[in-house]
Amino acid sequence: MSDLFNKLLILRTPKIGPARYNDLVSRFGSVAAAAESLNADSDLRDSVLREMDLAASHHIYYISDDDARYPAALRAVKNHPPVITVRGNLDVLARPMVAMVGTRHATAAGMGLIADMATEFAAHGTAVVSGMAIGTDTAAHMGALRAAGNVNTVAVLAGGADYIWPTENESLYWEIVERGAIISEMPVGFVPVATNFVMRNRIVAGLADALVLGEADIKSGSMTTARFANELGRTVWAVPSHPSDLRSMGPNSLIQAGKAKLCMGVSDFFAVDAKKIANKKVVEKSESELNLIDKLGTIPVSESVLANLVKKSVSEIKSELVVLELQGLVRKVDGGYVRV
Repeated sequence: MSDLFNKLLILRTPKIGPARYNDLVSRFGSVAAAAESLNADSDLRDSVLREMDLAASHHIYYISDDDARYPAALRAVKNHPPVITVRGNLDVLARPMVAMVGTRHATAAGMGLIADMATEFAAHGTAVVSGMAIGTDTAAHMGALRAAGNVNTVAVLAGGADYIWPTENESLYWEIVERGAIISEMPVGFVPVATNFVMRNRIVAGLADALVLGEADIKSGSMTTARFANELGRTVWAVPSHPSDLRSMGPNSLIQAGKAKLCMGVSDFFAVDAKKIANKKVVEKSESELNLIDKLGTIPVSESVLANLVKKSVSEIKSELVVLELQGLVRKVDGGYVRV
């Protein structure tokens, strides 16, 4: 059998993760010998073969840590995933990366700042890494995709590289596949459980040279990612917020404890073009986005009603509404969306 099959056979064996995988390979001297020592039954062998076939049919690549294309920063992490799956453009793996994370319930201002920073990072050749959740993660990916060119963003998933979650981000998922990359350490076809998101967060931190934390509750996955980044020796930047907002507790606490640098925005990393900021809202919009704006006014309109008005599904318009909200053109309120 192939070297990849043997690696997957070990990793897909219950109760074997990266640490035990490394112990087995070290003890038996090779991947093949370690795999043989497990005496895997035919069911497990067949499931690995089915997974490999499924990956091939979806154009999902397996990248082992002995492959030159494996991200260098992640390889340096102790007990990193021995094999990751990648869907999209493999060239992004060679880019320097910055992680951008925060709450799913971010404010429009918070998402706008993250999106603007992501655009600048991507424009300067740094890929933006996040977890494709709604809110801050979505703003980070979309901001990176606003920059010209490809290989600007990486989404790390808690499920298989083919498992789209949340479903609201289906269109974003396919745009990332087209212009960036989806990464996972889980089997193709795998549906995640809660613990997998913590594992995902460690990879987000491990891929990046630095991490930017936006709005975040004190007990949140984003704070876990920031903790991983600190443990890995990455530079953490935190965007401060008003103390009365619970979403300020995460970043403010890290700044207060000296575990994060104060982040004031794009100017902390790049020279700021004043004219560019002044003209930020002068952006070209698609016909579909213009149609959405046209259907909004001062009275809130729900997503389901909007979807019916523009003859699209709710999941299709969600990403467009996020873009428009990031641009300050619409606002989400109780009862739906209004035009700004």
